[in-house]
Amino acid sequence: MAHPKIGNLAPNFKLPDQDDNLVELKSFKNEHPVVIFFYPKAMTPGCTTQACGIRDTRAELEKRGVKVFGISPDPVKRLPKFIEKHDLNFSLLSDEDHAVAEKYGCWGMKKFMGKEFMGLIRTTFIVGKDGKLLKVMDKFKTKSHHEDLLAELDELGI
Repeated sequence: MAHPKIGNLAPNFKLPDQDDNLVELKSFKNEHPVVIFFYPKAMTPGCTTQACGIRDTRAELEKRGVKVFGISPDPVKRLPKFIEKHDLNFSLLSDEDHAVAEKYGCWGMKKFMGKEFMGLIRTTFIVGKDGKLLKVMDKFKTKSHHEDLLAELDELGI
């Protein structure tokens, strides 16, 4: 499945956050650039490393006016536990039916320990204040994701 095209409006979504409040992407248009990172499963090692890296760069992201959302197929009730356990300082959104992940082209065939299965492919999207997709990050290490993200924001002038 292909990612949305750079320069086009990012596909809108409306998903529940950790408090079961609906968050809609288009509500941030003309207000903030948005970083959306899709991660496979809360409280797993790679996802925890990635989320904590973003947590630790909060001051820098706030200085740039960036809103961050993590999206996973986890149910809403699992998200507050992940936030509390790791003191996360951004919203997590639940995409249980993976419809948004499919819209963004990050639901597909994965391979783990010799088995193939459909699942969420770790991908990050940077959306400009105008609502247009500026960057797709799909090749990074979870350990340095936050540094790569800041470098991409620098390159984009955000």
